[in-house]
Amino acid sequence: MEAMIFAAGLGTRLYPLTKDKPKALVEISGKTLLERCLEKVIKAGCKRIVINAHHFSDLIEQYLERHSYSVEIYLSKEEELLDTGGGLKNAKKYFSLKENILVHNVDIISQIDISSMQDNLNNSNALAILAVSKRLSSRQLLFNEENLLSGWKNTQTKQEVITRNLPNLTPLAFSGVHIIRPEVLHLMPNENKFSIINHYLELSKNNDLLAFKHENLLWYDLGKYEQIAEIEQQIAQNYI
Repeated sequence: MEAMIFAAGLGTRLYPLTKDKPKALVEISGKTLLERCLEKVIKAGCKRIVINAHHFSDLIEQYLERHSYSVEIYLSKEEELLDTGGGLKNAKKYFSLKENILVHNVDIISQIDISSMQDNLNNSNALAILAVSKRLSSRQLLFNEENLLSGWKNTQTKQEVITRNLPNLTPLAFSGVHIIRPEVLHLMPNENKFSIINHYLELSKNNDLLAFKHENLLWYDLGKYEQIAEIEQQIAQNYI
């Protein structure tokens, strides 16, 4: 596999830790989020890694210059935030377009088994596989009985998008970890700024996109300062 690490966000939810650095360089138990994410995707077998950056991108560039990794790493700078889909499209030039691409948010710390995700994708005809779980979230992806993406809904605004009109759709929250086949990059829309979830929903009208359920596994989306102590406790016990 190859990998894309989303690290361009402003990190406003972690202020004041992000007052003078990007969220990717916030430290948890002595390691930055970026270092932890790099370790995970390298362990998963990724030999080419692209990191997008916008907020304090120069500090991420300096970090990469100071640290040596046994893989190819490219920095995809964004002069303006391009959202997740636009960020991936902007980084297209760095990929070989011959291997599956693991896409991982830099602020996700979890026990998700990347190898199992890769195996499930390779044993299917799906264009992508998305890590999901049953948990509270205002935005939910909808999957049919065969675990195929079939829609999306916002439980607060009641907005809903159905791409496969089937009964018994199961709502699951997206976990910020996904693996795509290179064809997904060839099917990107014309605009330069868009959500990858919107792109997946459009693709799901005529293509299979799989759910990878990770129930009963530790998963954190680091968005609040108060979460750090809990995450560090789990790290100290070698759970993540």
